[in-house]
Order: sequence, then C-alpha cells, then structure tokens
Amino acid sequence: MDSPELSRLRGRMVSQVAASGRPVSDAVAQAMRAVPRHLFLPGTDPELAYRNEPIVTRRSADGEPTSSSSQPTIMAYMLDQLAVAPGQRVLEIGAGTGYNAALLAHLVGAAGAVVTVDLDEDVADQARAHLAVAGYPDVTVVAADGAAGYPPGAPYDRIIATVGVSDLAPAWREQLVPGGRIVVPLDLRGSQRSVTFEWDGASWQSRSVIPCGFMRMRGTLAGPERTRVTEDTRELALTLPDDRDVDIDALAGLLAAAPAAERATRVTAAPTQLFDGLGLWLALHEPRWGVLSEPATGAGLARAPLAVKDHRMTAGVFGADGFAVLARPSAQPAPGPPGSGPAAAGQPPVFELTVLGYGPAGPDLAAELAAQVQAWAMARRPGGSDFSIGGYPRPGTATLPAGAVIERPHTTFVVRPS
Repeated sequence: MDSPELSRLRGRMVSQVAASGRPVSDAVAQAMRAVPRHLFLPGTDPELAYRNEPIVTRRSADGEPTSSSSQPTIMAYMLDQLAVAPGQRVLEIGAGTGYNAALLAHLVGAAGAVVTVDLDEDVADQARAHLAVAGYPDVTVVAADGAAGYPPGAPYDRIIATVGVSDLAPAWREQLVPGGRIVVPLDLRGSQRSVTFEWDGASWQSRSVIPCGFMRMRGTLAGPERTRVTEDTRELALTLPDDRDVDIDALAGLLAAAPAAERATRVTAAPTQLFDGLGLWLALHEPRWGVLSEPATGAGLARAPLAVKDHRMTAGVFGADGFAVLARPSAQPAPGPPGSGPAAAGQPPVFELTVLGYGPAGPDLAAELAAQVQAWAMARRPGGSDFSIGGYPRPGTATLPAGAVIERPHTTFVVRPS
C-alpha cells in the first residue's frame, strides 16, 4: 500500500518532468505516477529515488558506470517517442533496474507484453526481482546480447534501446512488425540523439530527434567510442568517437600550463545550444573532435562553457601535437548548471565563446575550431531537431542522399538538414 508521502514524491517528480521543456503525454505521466521507482532502487532513500536525476547503480572495476536508472525526463520523452499503445508487444534493449520495463508494462496493459534484455546476467536477475516486488512479474527478463533481439517473443510492435547504440542490428528489423517503430539513443560520432525510426521498405527514416546521453551498449554491437581517464586524482576524462591514441596524461600536463593561444569567436551561445547544436555540428564536420571533462573541483577546465551536475565539460579538437577547446572569456561569469540561476526563470545564460589552444599545434587548432564555431553560427545554429537521419542497410545498392555520412558495420547513416 502506497503512503501519502510516496505518492507526493512521485507527483513532484512528474511535475518536474512536465516542466522540463517538452510536453509529456497523459499516458506516460500516469505511468510515472503509478510505478514505484523507489522499489527499483532498493537501499536508496525515496527522496533521492524520486528526484528528476539519473542514478548510477553499477560500476566497473575501474569505476566507470555500467548500469543506471536513467533521468525520468529523458525516459518520459523516449516513451512518448515510442508511442506505445495498449495491447502492443514491446522489446527493450538494456534492462537496467527494470523501472523502464515496468513503465512499458503499465502502458501496454494486461493485453500487451514486454520483454527486456540485458547483457549482464546479474543485472537481469536484479531487474527481474525488482519487477516482481513492484507488481510486474509478467515482464520477461532475458540475460543475452541485445543485438540479437529476442526471437521467442517476436514479432514486436515497438523496440526501444535504453543504452547508447552506434548501429542498428539487423535482428531488430527482422523482429519488428510492418509499420512498427524503434527508438534508440544513437551515437553520431560521440554526439547522442534519441531517434525515432520507422522502416519505409528500404531504409530507416527518422520521425523525431532529441538530445540525450546514455551509457554505451556493450557486446557485439559495441561502438568505437572510447573514454580515457587520468590515473591520478584529477579525474580528467577525454571521450573520443574513435580509437585515436591520445596520451591523456600528456594532455593533462598541457592543460595545467598557460594556453598557447586564445581566439575569440564573436559567437554567443547558451549552454543548451552547445549541447544540442554545436556538439552535433562538430561531430559531423570535425573528425578530430572530442569531449573533455573533469570534476567541478578541478582547475584545468575552470573556463569550460558547460557545467553539468558536478562536472565541467567542453568540446574541442585533439591532435598529435596539441589540442584546442571551447571556453568562456575570463571576464565573464560561469553559467550555472541547467535549471539554476537565470535559466530557472526562463532566461538561459548566454555568453561569448572563445577558444583556447594548448601545445605546439595549439594556435593552428584554435583557429580551426573557431572557424567551425563561426560556420555553425552562419548556418543559423542548427540543433538536433533541425536534422533528419536515414539509416541504409549494408551492404546496399541504394543511392544515398546528400548529407554527412557515418559508416557502421550494419548501417550507413546519413544526417542532413530537415
């Protein structure tokens, strides 16, 4: 039996989700009010469980997060992208705590069916236990590589991935009904977007695109993205969309020194534009791009343009003899995390971007990165929703449309202005 306090906390969480900037359907809001998230996070104080925040539930031996309960806001957005209806059959890739599968089960009702697949057997076991305790024992939980889907439960009306993917598995198309749809956090060279895809008979075509951030899929469909972290207490992390060999400790040493060059861009932007727009632009146009982050207590990225929870983040270009990153001019105050300060009053902080170059190649890289920022501004600052994405199975003979091309083992993606 639910207590009034738990009902209040769930209601508060749903109100925060609804106020996050995008409409949330009544069906999804009702599911979030009904499903007890705290039961999927045993040992977590309900006050924390019902915050509109992601919660890491498992880490690797080196401290990297491997499983979590995602932020309720992005879960709600993706469920609305999926457009689940009562009676449908749904396949979920990435069981996590089981909470999202419970939301799906609530949406499809007694006449529907939900299957959730996770690579880690212990994660699957815990999700199964959580679902049983929360009152959703009919959800099928499978320990397997999600790239193969789950043929015994096919065909599916909807397929959703709750882990970042860099490719679309052929099995997903084979197990989807005609007219069905899939929603995946798609890795576009390190810049993630939650994409709704439908199959038009020859290719996947996007129906909606929104920014997101998820842990990457492991197993046979794991993408090329790699993160390197310093071995000391600085916890400086560099995420690259490929397997370039960048010495993170040497990079940290350069970052601790004065920059070799500073270039003004004369381009102003808000933090949301950097995440949704400029980051995607760099991913599509700059093969040397990457993302650098450190704890907010660090000193190397004090002028980073993004503050996300307890970390500072910036994007840049990284070469063999130096690197260049986006920054704020030193005379301007740092913007707070999204949702704080002016942003909470509907006035997101805006600042002029500058570029800092480090190492022997720093001046040249700074000039090139500044030129990319200016090109993005000249193109009218496109964000993720301003692009459409086509996925063309490989091998294929179809003539590809114009756009930025990203080759993956099973799919050629083409990203183009919508």
